[in-house]
Amino acid sequence: MDGCRLARAEAVVVPHGDAEAVAKTLDAHPGRRALVVSDSVFSVDGDRAPLPELADACRAHGAGLVVDDAHGFGVLGDGGRGALHEAGLAGDEDVVATLTLSKSLGSQGGAVLGPARVIEHLVNAARTFIFDTGLAPPPRRRARQPAPDRRRTGPRRAGPYGRHHPAPAAHGRRAHGGPARRGRRLGARALPEAALRWAADCREQGLAVGCFRPPSVPDGISRLRLTARADLTDAEIARAVETILRTAPKV
Repeated sequence: MDGCRLARAEAVVVPHGDAEAVAKTLDAHPGRRALVVSDSVFSVDGDRAPLPELADACRAHGAGLVVDDAHGFGVLGDGGRGALHEAGLAGDEDVVATLTLSKSLGSQGGAVLGPARVIEHLVNAARTFIFDTGLAPPPRRRARQPAPDRRRTGPRRAGPYGRHHPAPAAHGRRAHGGPARRGRRLGARALPEAALRWAADCREQGLAVGCFRPPSVPDGISRLRLTARADLTDAEIARAVETILRTAPKV
């Protein structure tokens, strides 16, 4: 939203994950330059954008596609190359990707990946880049070399879990499905106070979790947020699930 304001462009919000609504919105503004902006993986619920359908809608109307792959890069695609790579869109001339260096790459800062003309424009015209301070050499080196090498070759990241499903994705699926395997369904509409108390109870039991509450989520809905690392063991995942179930509030 800050980017839309800085661009002084008209911003139109469409229904979540609805490529058809995107196409209809573009139809309603014929002949105008347009960008469609979406996450690849939405960070609160973990659902994914229909990237191939969004790309088709953009190309049918001559629009560009900007995808924030902060939560897909390192987890989705062959060897963790990201959601755009998985969708066959990486490197396309009408697609731009943004990603963070602070998650899968274990560094800090972020990156924009796109056609040379787009990068040149950002370097020379993007106020938030021009007036920012460049990354220091250590985080740049960490993002460029060690983490990607480990992501491709580390035995716990790729070996046992196959080329297409790095360990964090497999661990996340196991943790997410844990309550269902125990015959429990977690997803109640909880007040922020209840969610905060739940998170605090988990921490007291040795499980560090985050807590999403309004305005990050709609009113009346709160979420606990867990992070699945590649080096987690089966016993640690089982313990996390057990802690979540044991401390769940009666809501």
